[in-house]
Parts: sequence; C-alpha cells; structure tokens
Amino acid sequence: MTEVKQKMSLTKRVLLGMFIGIATGFLIRTFFSDISFVNDYIVHGVFDVGGAIFVASLKMLVVPLIFVSLVCGTSSLKDITTLGRLGGKTISFYLATTAIAITLAILMANIFQPGVGADLSAASSFKSSDAPSLGSVIINMFPTNPINSMAQGNTLQIIVFAILFGIAVSSAGKAGERVALVFADLNEVIMKLVVMLMNIAPYGVFFLMAKLFTEIGLEAIGNLLGYFLVLSGTLLLHGFVTYGLFFKVFTGLNPLTFIKKMETAITFAFSTASSSATIPVTLETATKHLGVKNKIASFTVPLGATVNMDGTAIMQGVATVFIAQAFNIDLSLADYGAVILTATLASVGTAGVPGVGLIMLAMVLNQVGLPVEGIAMIMGVDRLLDMIRTAVNITGDSVVTCIVAKSEDEMDVDVFNDPKAGDKEEELHLHTLRGADAQPAKADTSV
Repeated sequence: MTEVKQKMSLTKRVLLGMFIGIATGFLIRTFFSDISFVNDYIVHGVFDVGGAIFVASLKMLVVPLIFVSLVCGTSSLKDITTLGRLGGKTISFYLATTAIAITLAILMANIFQPGVGADLSAASSFKSSDAPSLGSVIINMFPTNPINSMAQGNTLQIIVFAILFGIAVSSAGKAGERVALVFADLNEVIMKLVVMLMNIAPYGVFFLMAKLFTEIGLEAIGNLLGYFLVLSGTLLLHGFVTYGLFFKVFTGLNPLTFIKKMETAITFAFSTASSSATIPVTLETATKHLGVKNKIASFTVPLGATVNMDGTAIMQGVATVFIAQAFNIDLSLADYGAVILTATLASVGTAGVPGVGLIMLAMVLNQVGLPVEGIAMIMGVDRLLDMIRTAVNITGDSVVTCIVAKSEDEMDVDVFNDPKAGDKEEELHLHTLRGADAQPAKADTSV
C-alpha cells in the first residue's frame, strides 16, 4: 500500500481526494441528510473541522512566506531600478489580462444571452459595502505598523514593507549580507513546511469537498443553468486560450507543459476558493516546477493574488449582461465600455477588501444604472463558480510570473522542460518524514 502511495503523484492524490469528497457529499445529501448524527458529527464535525484546519494551515504560511520570500528576492537585486521595471511589467500584464477577461465575458454573455427569460422578480435586497477610492488604497498600501499588518494579513502592506526592508538589506553592506543569509535559510525552512502541508492536502481537500457538496444541490445550478454554463465556459476559455496565447507569444514555451505543471496549484485553488491561501503552493510551483527564480516569483505571485482578478472580472461581465437581460434593460456600447474600464480599475482599487467580488460587481452595476438587487439571484451558485474563478486567477498569476521572469532572463528553461522537476525533492521529503534511509538522498544528489 505504501509503495502504491509513493508511486502516485501529489496531483493525482489531491484529485482523488477531491472526487471522493464530492461523491461522499452527494451521497450524504441524497441518502443521509435527515440523520442528525451524520449532520452533527460527520458533516459539521469531522468534515467541517478537518477542512477548516487545512485551510487555516495554508493561510498560516501566507504572511511569513510573502515577507521572507520577498525580502530574499528584493535583497538579491543588484540594481534597485530593476524593481521598478518588474513592477511596471507585472501590473501592465495583470491589467491587460483583466481587460481582455471582462471583454470576453461581455461578448460571450451577449452571444448566448443567459438572462433572457430569467425571472428576477423575487430577487431580494442586496447591500454591498462601499469600495475605497483608488487614492485611499494607495495611501493604505504603506503600513504604519508592519507587525499589525502581518497580524491582519494585509497583503499589500506586507509587500510594501518587505520590499523596503529588502532594499535596506541590500544596501547595508556586511550587516545586510549577514541578514540576507538568515532570510535565505528561513526561506528554505518555510518552503520545506510548504511541502509538508502539500502532502496532507488530499485529506484536507476531501474534507472541504465533502462538506461543500452536502450543502449544494443540483437544483441550485438548474435554476440558473444558462448563467452557470456561460460563466464557467468563459472562465475555462480564458484560462486555456487567452493565457495559452499570452504564454506562447511572450515566452515562446509550450503552454501545454505549463498547464501540466500547474495541475497541483490549480487543484488547490479550486478546492480552497482562495488565491491567498494558495500562495504557498503557487510559489512552490513557480520556483520548483516552472523554473522561475525566487526574486521574480516572490514579487509577482503575492501581488497577483491581491490585484489580479481575471476570474472575478469575467463574473462581473457575465453577471452584468445577465442582470440587464433579466430586467429587460438595454446596455449601449458606452455602457459596455464603462463596465470594462470600471472592472479593470476596480481590480486594483478594491485589492485586499473582504468580499471583493460582490463589491466590484455592485460598483459595476451602479456605474451602468442596473439594479444591485439582481446580485441576490446569482449568489446561489456563486460558491461553485468561485472555485473555478480562483483556479483561473492563480493560473493568470503564474502566466504573468513566467512572462516577466523570461523577459528578465530569470527563468530556468531546463527546469520548465523537465517533467520531473520538483518531484524528486517532494519524494525525498516524503521519505524523510516516513523515516526512510539515506538511499533516496543519493538518488536526488546525482541529478
């Protein structure tokens, strides 16, 4: 049994856990939903606790990983002006893909018209928090108390402080060199911790999926089937075609190889529905499997998890057209232009705000004069679609990471083309955790 488990890759084990969890959830919902013991002790007990612990474990790593990794990357830059160039490229690509995403969403929604014939008369009142202005977001990027920012998990403030700290380390001479060595060791330790958590992922994913699918029935999708199919189809189209073209054009590398190496990170994102919780896995994938140097990935991945919201932008585009069609309201070309511009800028302006997807959608609806109450109708299937959106978002983060790294000559193409890159290290760590002898280590050092 142990040999079979060792031969099965992490991605296959995570996918197996996900599918078994989905099947278990459906079975419980169909046959055991009225049994109080199952609901109280299995669904809201074992599944709920197990899934919550798994997600909490991933989130536990986010702050130390972002800070330590970004300090390492920034302090290793010999020319600080490189940082400005990296930032300009990264933000430009993120905004460009977001604009393309929402344009594609509007086009697909107008072609398939999912809102025609929909009944939104029963839509209840929906109130969204006001989004902060872009100016206030820029001001709030700079922390007054970095420790408090880390305690609250404010990603943008952590990024800014880590960059400034890394610049100071690189400029501090011998003292900075000693500090840089400490952070390099810390980074290695944290990445080992990431590998440890990745290897318990199949169980965590099982708990999450089993809990979710005891609560979600097919009737929720059936009531909004057109909206669900158009939105999920557009997300997949953007994830594979748009990103594939971007990747091929700007890196010259094989997009199929990229998708293959992203399987684990995509599965994590799908099961957790959180870009932030997936940061440790995305960073691990970018550096160990895609060949991106840490100095690039440590900057682009956390930033992308905060400001790159292509999946959310697609939801806004499809939802806006869906609600307009359902309420029989015609939108002009100027309205569509306003939707594209508002959603693209809002992806940065609402960065780090809780419930960001619904806040952005409310902003877009208000911009073109559509009733915000329409949001209440689509919320029934939003949890499932959020899982796909998150997978698309982290795929976009990794595409831009590879593009920026390739343009800066900070990507190891040999690692990218090696189908086993990163796997040997995970296997060695698994053997170590199980108390295996030193034989795997010899195989690893011969590579």
